[in-house]
Formats: sequence, structure tokens, C-alpha cells
Amino acid sequence: MQRMLVIDDDAIVRDVIETFFVDKGFDVTVAEDGEKGLQLLTQNTYDVFFVDLVMPGMGGLELLGRLAELNITTPSIVITAFAEVRTAVEAMRLGSFDYVTKPFILEELLITVNRALNISKLKQENVMLKKQLRQKYNFHGLIGASPRMQKVYDMIEKIADTESTVLITGESGTGKEVVAKTVHFNSSRSQNPFIPLNCAAIPKDLLESELFGHEKGAFTGAVNTRIGRFELANGGTIFLDEIGELHPSLQVKLLRVLQEREFERVGGTKTVKVDVRILAATNKDLEKATQDGTFREDLFYRLNVIPVHLPPLRKRKEDIPLLIDHFMQAFCKKKKKELIKVPPVIMDCFLSYRWPGNVRELENLTERIVILNDTGTVTIDDLPERFHTDRCEQAAEESSPAAGPRVVLQTAAAGTTLPPEGLDLNAVLNELEKGLILQALERSGGVKKKAAELLGLNRTTLLEKLKKKGIELPAPEKVTAS
Repeated sequence: MQRMLVIDDDAIVRDVIETFFVDKGFDVTVAEDGEKGLQLLTQNTYDVFFVDLVMPGMGGLELLGRLAELNITTPSIVITAFAEVRTAVEAMRLGSFDYVTKPFILEELLITVNRALNISKLKQENVMLKKQLRQKYNFHGLIGASPRMQKVYDMIEKIADTESTVLITGESGTGKEVVAKTVHFNSSRSQNPFIPLNCAAIPKDLLESELFGHEKGAFTGAVNTRIGRFELANGGTIFLDEIGELHPSLQVKLLRVLQEREFERVGGTKTVKVDVRILAATNKDLEKATQDGTFREDLFYRLNVIPVHLPPLRKRKEDIPLLIDHFMQAFCKKKKKELIKVPPVIMDCFLSYRWPGNVRELENLTERIVILNDTGTVTIDDLPERFHTDRCEQAAEESSPAAGPRVVLQTAAAGTTLPPEGLDLNAVLNELEKGLILQALERSGGVKKKAAELLGLNRTTLLEKLKKKGIELPAPEKVTAS
């Protein structure tokens, strides 16, 4: 049974609506003012409610505003005797589903209510579907539905709540730290610290102190005792990124921590014991490094208890649309912009690209697009030069609205008779093209992007033609401060 609330200071209106909808199978509750209605809406769940626009005390608009603040999204239908468009628009802006005026026809109210209920049901189903999709494709910040990523998810679920050391491998930008965080926050240590450290980001002579801490006076500048990352991570997890960059002298000390869970601070003699789970990551082939003698073999086997490999983005291209959608929504929300559309021709460019920087590169590109795009749709001109391949350029031109039928130009050449001795057609066409380019540049005020649009080209193609034809634009005048 559908639950309905009627908020109106007019007892006759309340009674008429209540009687009619009870006969239609609704469970109807009534309230004589806005304050009582707000109380009922915050304490109970209704499928739809009517509210009078003008009432003593809290009116309909104020009530709708309060509900919006409380994030209560029950479908509402405003009733008023004042049929003003401005008021209707304000009510709709505050979330009202529809707007009816007194006197009203009860059967029309029923139609409006049914429409509101149907729309509400669709919205709820959409929310549920999105939730299911997030659960299916988004594993704790890792995005992907490809078989390769499903294997990663399965592995994380198996190893998260163990104490085993994990070695995460993969190219730069594949999301190794995200995996490490996922393992930590799905383990029994999740309430304790997660301490990351990039071994390649800190100079060798400072890294030992950063990892293990130091005692006062241990070296010049050590004016106080300082605890290191291992002590900070006590009870939790330490994540050692770029472990392949670790100096051999520190590899020995790390091996001891892995074996004994103890160490001494730099300049100290007291043994410090820690309860820490170690997760490490690298974009290097550590097995080869052991053969080359640059990485200790015993340390490698201690770290590589459970290996997790993250595939490069080029080997899971079916995840690219999901990743773009995820980052596009996130950055548009952050920048408070409407969701920017990615047309199929641009998506094809993304799918054909190799993504050497992997997910990080895609994320950064999406942020760039959101910041720079002001049309609401991604075009080839929004992308860096590395995406401007012949294939993408041609596809973008063919899909551009400017590629459709164009106005036939009535030029002098169109009416020229072929001379008896013939002519150099390429030279004539070249001059015609050059003249049209110059006209487009003049009309666009020298703005190459606008000129390209006038000619049905993308900006890169226009730049190539300018260079080929030797057309030089005057440099912009410098403004000298006086």
C-alpha cells in the first residue's frame, strides 16, 4: 500500500484528498500546517505528499527548502490558489515534482500522483543499478571489469586478512599504492596506521633515518631523537614503494626487519621491536635484478611471499571507458561542472592509444579535459598532441558537424574557362585553398581554433597547412607598461 501525506491548513481540502485517495487504496496521513508536516516527513517514510503553498507559519516553499537541506527526496506536489509561474518555478527548483491549482479535479490529481510514483520508482531503480555497477566494477578504488582485474580483486580478497608480506608489481601508474591501501583497509589492521614511503623519492643518506629513525646526535643536524616509518606503522602496515631502488646496505637492514621484526635506530644501540605488516611495490623486474646482483636474492624471496601483478592499461582496454567515466564524474563534481560527454570517435582514440603512463596518465588527462573544456563535449582539440594521430584526426573530421554539406563558394575560379593551353590545376587549387585559409584567419581574428572550425578542419590539420603553405601569422603586439 502506497503511503501519502497531505499538508494543508484547509480542513476541507485535507478531507477531500484523504477520502478520495483512501478509496483508491492509499494509506493517507494528514497535517494541518508546515511544522507538523515537516515533523512527519522527518520521522516517517512516505511515497508522495501534497503541500499547500500558502499556510500560516511555515509555507510550502519554506517546507520544501527545509526538506532539501535534510536531503529528504520524497516526491511532492504543490497545491495553491495562486497560479503564478514564478512561484511554480521556485517550487520546482526546490524539488517539487509538480504543481496544481485550486480548484482541482480529483482524477487529474490521481494521474499526477501516479506519474510522481512512477518517476520515483525509476529513480530508485537507477540508484540501485548504479550501486550494483559500483560494486561490480569498483573494488575499493580500483576500477575495472576485465578478467585481468577480476583476478587482482580475487587475489586481494584472499590475502587481505593475512599477515603475509606482499610484493605488488606493475608499470608506473597502474595503481600499486591503491592495491596496497585496499589490502590494508580490508585486513584486521585496518584501524591502525597505513604508512607509505617511496624509496626512490628520498636520498640514500636520509632514507635509513626515514625508515628506522635516529637517536639524538647520530649525525650532524640530529638535534632530537626521531622515530622512523617502521615505528609509526607499529600495529599497522608499511608500504615500501619502488623497493627496487633500495641501496644494498639498507637491503640488509630491511631483511632483518622482515625476519626478526626488530632493528636499531641510526646512532642507537637499543633494539626496537615492531609489529608491522610489510607491503612492497616495484616497477622493476626484481628477479632479474637478483641475477644482475643489484638486489639481494634472500630479500627478494622474503618480499615475494605473495606476488600481485597489476596489468598495464593497454592490456585491459575494455576498462578504459569505465575509468574515463569514473574520473570524469569525479572531476566534474569537484570542479562543479556539468558532466562532459565523450563521443564515440574520441573514445576510439583513447582505445587505440597505448597509455605508457597507465591509469595515472588517464586520470591526469581527464582532469585536464574537465578544466579546459567549455563546450560540454570532448573534441580532438581538447587532447594533447600525442593523441593527434592520422587515424584520430581523420575520424574526428569525418564525425564533425562541419564535415556535412557546405555552402558552395562562388569564386572567380568557379566561372573561369579552361585556357586552350591548359593550366596547373594543383597550383590553382593551392591558391584557392590559401586564400580561403587567409579569409578564415581574418574572420576569426587570427584565432586558429575558430578558423579551423570555419574551414571544417581540426586545429592540428590547419597548423600543418599553414606550415606547408608558408603562411605566417603576425606576432601579437606586446603591451609595454608605462
